[in-house]
Amino acid sequence: MITKEEAWKLLKEYNKEEFHLQHAETVGFVMEHFAKNLGYEDEAEFWGIVGLLHDLDFEMYPEEHCVKVQEIMSEKGIDEKIIHAVASHGYGLTETTAKPEHQMEKVLFAVDELTGLIGAVALMRPSKSVSDLGLKSLKKKFKTSSFAAGCSRDAIKQGAEMLGWELDDLFQQTILAMREYEKASNN
Repeated sequence: MITKEEAWKLLKEYNKEEFHLQHAETVGFVMEHFAKNLGYEDEAEFWGIVGLLHDLDFEMYPEEHCVKVQEIMSEKGIDEKIIHAVASHGYGLTETTAKPEHQMEKVLFAVDELTGLIGAVALMRPSKSVSDLGLKSLKKKFKTSSFAAGCSRDAIKQGAEMLGWELDDLFQQTILAMREYEKASNN
């Protein structure tokens, strides 16, 4: 099993842009949050590693996203569970055939785009923070398709459906996770 430190080193081997590194770190933290809150405390680090590595191939191979990562990780000897989980977050969005099956994979599918949207909403606030971001503000921006247009609303909705969750619940829990991340990052 790859450690978090090894995952970070691998991520930095394929990603140089601060935005991508920050997104990976955010998603990793959010995934750990969900693991702990959904009764998977023993797997929290695993969920975090999957979140950290989910876009490993995106910066260098955007046209082969979620496909090239499988090759890279296989060559590095990374566990097949991680490979499938990482690849599955692009199901229906990229050329990957890996479908989200485990609850963790469904959470990743749902929160990947959502964390980007929440981050964009936070940047528009006077505080530049999620600390004072409410559900109502996020829902308003979610409905404005021109805002953060690169964040797939359909993927977020599909992720919530896969999980059997209401969008509001997914939104609120992800906001809370990102608040925890922001607080931990500032300490």
